[in-house]
Amino acid sequence: MKSLRHLAVSVLVAVIAVGVSACGDDVARPENPVLQPGKPGETNKTLSPDEAVSAIPTYKPNEADITYIRDMIVHHQQAVEMTALVPAQGKDEQVKGLASRISDAQQPEIEAMNRWLSTNFQPPVDPGHGHVPADMPGMATPEQLAALKQATGAEFDKLFLQLMVKHHEGAIAMANKVQQSGLDVKVQEMADHVVAEQGDEIRRMQTMLAGP
Repeated sequence: MKSLRHLAVSVLVAVIAVGVSACGDDVARPENPVLQPGKPGETNKTLSPDEAVSAIPTYKPNEADITYIRDMIVHHQQAVEMTALVPAQGKDEQVKGLASRISDAQQPEIEAMNRWLSTNFQPPVDPGHGHVPADMPGMATPEQLAALKQATGAEFDKLFLQLMVKHHEGAIAMANKVQQSGLDVKVQEMADHVVAEQGDEIRRMQTMLAGP
């Protein structure tokens, strides 16, 4: 799927590169022939203006895209709830700073994902009451959350980091899955962001757990 999306982007870039002129319909068409990069093992093709426009595929969100967004809203919400415990129960200032950044990033992402659902004619997810699939990766269990709520100080910091590393690893697994099976370009961008941002945070948390 990703190769098809990359081909679409290549064609779109080629169309923009030669310049576009407005026509009588809703689609702007290139004035000159466009060179379409061939797939691996194929030669390039020269397309007429009409062919160039029709060659740009459009991808509607598929079930994988929708499932990812709905599940990730619930996944993010648990992270936000875990970080809310840190100011009062945590001890380490680095942990507190990290938790604040996670919360500041993931709360707006929840809102953005619900807007994506609305734009694509899907019902929104109530973050605090969304269905949690039994196999959702990285989610803390009710018992683990109860233990976190009871912990304080250095014990809390360690448990929080351990649970959040696992939580982030689960989010990356979900993002990797939709990168292979999803179609929507915006969803791919969000998944790419999760892989990059949360991968970096995992490394930082592992460093904190390792200590000086």
